[in-house]
Amino acid sequence: MTLLIVVDMQNDFVTGALGTAEAQAIVPHVNAKIAAADAVVYTLDTHGEDYLATQEGKRLPVPHCIRGTWGHALADGLTVRAEAGRIEKPTFGSTALGELVRSRFAAGEIDRVELVGLCTDICVISNALLCKAFCPELPVSVDAACCAGVTPENHRNALSAMQCCQIDVLNIAPDAK
Repeated sequence: MTLLIVVDMQNDFVTGALGTAEAQAIVPHVNAKIAAADAVVYTLDTHGEDYLATQEGKRLPVPHCIRGTWGHALADGLTVRAEAGRIEKPTFGSTALGELVRSRFAAGEIDRVELVGLCTDICVISNALLCKAFCPELPVSVDAACCAGVTPENHRNALSAMQCCQIDVLNIAPDAK
């Protein structure tokens, strides 16, 4: 069984404070993946009111994904499966997600993980690498057509880096190879 990890498909990354046209364009593709998935878990970039005082806030002074706000919620128009798990994460990668994947793999509940979402070059790559580190023998893949980076160039670079780390990249555009 494949576990689909939907990374940070939140309002602030799609149409809000850090939204992009590329992020908006992948929503229908992500919805199709969610509809066809065996099991789903959503990650949520999660910050507090003190975001601007954090290291990330000082480097990216754009308040976003503040817990309890519209921007923190899963994106408008995104398919949300009621039975799916949710993991709030205060940083790019989630060790809680890594532990979940490791326990489900060890229990024989999953035999593959696929990641989709935002942003390819920050949170998708961080979580894909964590999954691979927590479970080196578990096949990990990322669907390039269901991800968007901060910029198209960063998206391509992250896909290339993941391929180097034995993460399978699916649906990669010919110009991104």
